[in-house]
Amino acid sequence: MRIADQGWMATTAILRYPLRTAMMLIATAIGVSAVLMLTSLGEGARAFVTGEFKSLGTNLLVVLPGKIETSGGGLPGAMGGSPRDLTLDDAIAIARGQHVARVAPVIPGAATISYRNRERDIDVLGTSAAFASIRGVKAAAGQFLPETELDRAMPVCVIGETLRSELFDDANALGKWVRVGDRRFRIIGVMQDAGTVATINIDEALFIPIGSAQQLFNTQGIFRLLVETKSEAVMDAARRELIRTVEARHFGNDDITVVTQDAVLSTFNTIFNALSAALGGIAAISLIVAGTLIMNVMLVAVSQRTQEIGLMKALGARRKQIISLFLLESALLSLFGAMVGVAVGQLAIAGLNAAYPSVAFRAPAWAVIAAVTTALASGLIFGIMPARRAASLDPVEALSGR
Repeated sequence: MRIADQGWMATTAILRYPLRTAMMLIATAIGVSAVLMLTSLGEGARAFVTGEFKSLGTNLLVVLPGKIETSGGGLPGAMGGSPRDLTLDDAIAIARGQHVARVAPVIPGAATISYRNRERDIDVLGTSAAFASIRGVKAAAGQFLPETELDRAMPVCVIGETLRSELFDDANALGKWVRVGDRRFRIIGVMQDAGTVATINIDEALFIPIGSAQQLFNTQGIFRLLVETKSEAVMDAARRELIRTVEARHFGNDDITVVTQDAVLSTFNTIFNALSAALGGIAAISLIVAGTLIMNVMLVAVSQRTQEIGLMKALGARRKQIISLFLLESALLSLFGAMVGVAVGQLAIAGLNAAYPSVAFRAPAWAVIAAVTTALASGLIFGIMPARRAASLDPVEALSGR
């Protein structure tokens, strides 16, 4: 029996029983499409987070007070006590570095803002004029915080668009005085709609000078210091220079942590790659279920085709040929089901991209290859028992239908 004859016979057997074939195709297609869907979710999340970080610039250093120990390339672990806080004087000294373009100290907090008879709780961010450039945000009306000495407190503020509409409706907010906590600030700018940038909802936030934030929240320490280097090529040099500057000011103590975006992205990539693989593995379990269905249906097919098998054996078909015929049929069913599953999965992913255009859902190539390979292997493995059972039939008994 030639290979071409075996392929024709296997295809004929598949088409002869459309209901049985449809059941097996659907089972396999569900498993393959599930693998593609779940891995695309993981890849979409990874791409979204990576894009958000890259949109903030590639030459950014984040300075944290205190020494954070890490192990195994993971996220920061336990943080020990810091002998000294990170201060505005430290930020001023760091800004003088030859590789530093600009710095933006950050002090976050919460307060109540009120205007006439309206008030609400808000997030307040004390920072400097450089924050807008570093984070890539702009004022839609007026201006962002003015260029001034970092330690100078000024009664001015910039508000987000959502906050403006809640307090002033359609009226012009520029020049209006609002009360924030126990202090009054004059609005000099309204931010463009920007959504959430680096965990900060720009549309609902209020920005004040860093010196004013120190007075409002009664603190001298800086929560974070954003440092933009002059280029990506000098980031390592800027990092070493920054650490030396702070050590000299902190009496030789290395009590800060400098985080680069590349290090954070590497950690997130590791997490999301593991998540995608885990989701794909969970979905692949359905392919094993599909393989079990193929085995059971093929066992039924053997009993339905007993006389056909007996005739082939009577005409001289060997055991090996009978086994290869049934394995080929299982492989074709698995392959066709996998192809349908890939098509359905890609259509579902296209639907996700249409529904959520801000996230790029995409099934990685390895997931497609792994899903199809697993489906094919499942069909072959679970098709062995029916194939061996068919090959072990006695030709005389098979021809008599027993």
